[in-house]
Amino acid sequence: MRTSLSVTLSAVLLVVLAVLVPLSALSAWVDLEVDDTDRYVAAVSPLSSDPAVRETVADLITDEAMRRIDLGGLQETMRDFLHQGVLSFTTTDAFRAAWDAANRTAHTSITAALDGDSGESVTIDLAPVIEQVKKELEVSGVPFADQIPVERTELTILSGDRADHVRETFGRLRYASVWPAVATVVLLVLVVGLSTVRGGRRAGLFATAVVGGGLVLGAVVLRVLLAVGRSQVLDAVPTSDRDGAAAISDALTASLRTTVWWLLGVGAVLLVAGLTARYLLTSRRSG
Repeated sequence: MRTSLSVTLSAVLLVVLAVLVPLSALSAWVDLEVDDTDRYVAAVSPLSSDPAVRETVADLITDEAMRRIDLGGLQETMRDFLHQGVLSFTTTDAFRAAWDAANRTAHTSITAALDGDSGESVTIDLAPVIEQVKKELEVSGVPFADQIPVERTELTILSGDRADHVRETFGRLRYASVWPAVATVVLLVLVVGLSTVRGGRRAGLFATAVVGGGLVLGAVVLRVLLAVGRSQVLDAVPTSDRDGAAAISDALTASLRTTVWWLLGVGAVLLVAGLTARYLLTSRRSG
């Protein structure tokens, strides 16, 4: 009877942790990274050197400029020339500074969009980047650089329909803040502590192993949620923006993927150590 109850409680704990662990990680991520401007900029700043982002930015700026230029049979030649000029600019410090400035401004718009109206997409306005590109190309004497329009040019991160689903989830995670993480830690301490007090060291070690298994299971659930979420988000992004959006999405969720590995590592250690120590303790008593 006691063994059956222990197995049942262990199964319940595993299920609870499979829910609490990913919820804790996601709510803390929203509170500490997505909603914090400095951390958001720090996360996406390295993307100024990402080939996919540089290519996406160059395509968007070139396309906008070529709408103002009509050279007949030389149109494609001019497009290639201008594209190479813009792409070359994306390797400079000026571009990196403009990229950071654009994202710092965009963060306010992004957080507002996540709280915004139904059907509103989440985008980054590349106008600050375009302004710097135009100045640099004009100084370099690139033909028709003065025709590049400095106006709102959006890089889509979340399409309108996907944003509607994300808004509701983000709202709940914002409300939860870091409290699920606090609750998870308190639960783990209580489970191991009470098991040790009521059942002795063997029970405490078994509870430690179950906690470790729960962390591993929660890490797996979190990794699956990240993969499914990434796929759904990118499927709805325009093809022209998809590579750039993928790079931004991966940069923003990098800390969550790191969290997955930490949870797997800590969970595996607790699981193996708990079971091993319990086995050795049992063997010693039997001997």
